[in-house]
Amino acid sequence: MAHTYISNHIHLVFSTKHREKSLTPEIRERLWKFLAGIARKNNFEPIIIGGYDDHCHALVSLPSSITIAKAAQLLKGGSSKWISDTFPEMKNFYWQNGYGAFSVSVSHIDRTVAYIKNQEEHHKRQTFENEYIGFLEVHHIAFDKKTIFSEDDTSNPDLDTNMG
Repeated sequence: MAHTYISNHIHLVFSTKHREKSLTPEIRERLWKFLAGIARKNNFEPIIIGGYDDHCHALVSLPSSITIAKAAQLLKGGSSKWISDTFPEMKNFYWQNGYGAFSVSVSHIDRTVAYIKNQEEHHKRQTFENEYIGFLEVHHIAFDKKTIFSEDDTSNPDLDTNMG
C-alpha cells in the first residue's frame, strides 16, 4: 500500500498533583481550550477535552508518528507551564506524574464525548479516585490499590510533567 491510514483514538486521564481541587471553573474553561491548542500545534486531533476540579479527560486522535507517552507529555507539560505562568496564585501547579490511557473504538466515540461533557454532574456522585479505578478495571489493567495514587514513582522519564 502506498499510504498509511490509522484510527487511533485515545482517552487520556490525568489528575492534579495530590489530586488538589485547584481547577476552578474559570481556569477549566481556558485550560481545555489551551490543551486543544497544544494538540493541534503538535499535529494530533483534540476530539474533546474536559474534566473537573482535580483532573482532566482528553479524547484525542493520534497519528502514527506520535506515541501515547509523547502526547501525554506534550499536554501535561505545556499546560502545567501555562497554568503556572498565567495564574500567579498557581505558580507551583503540577499534574500527577502518571496518567491513564485507554483506547476508544470508533463506535464508542460519541459515548465517550458525552461522558467527558458530563463531568461536573458525574462527580456529584463519584470521586475521581473511584472513577479512575473503574477505568482500570473495565480495561483489565492490573494495578496496586496501595500505591495507585502514590506520587513517589519518578522512575519513568516519559512522565516528567515539568518539561515545558
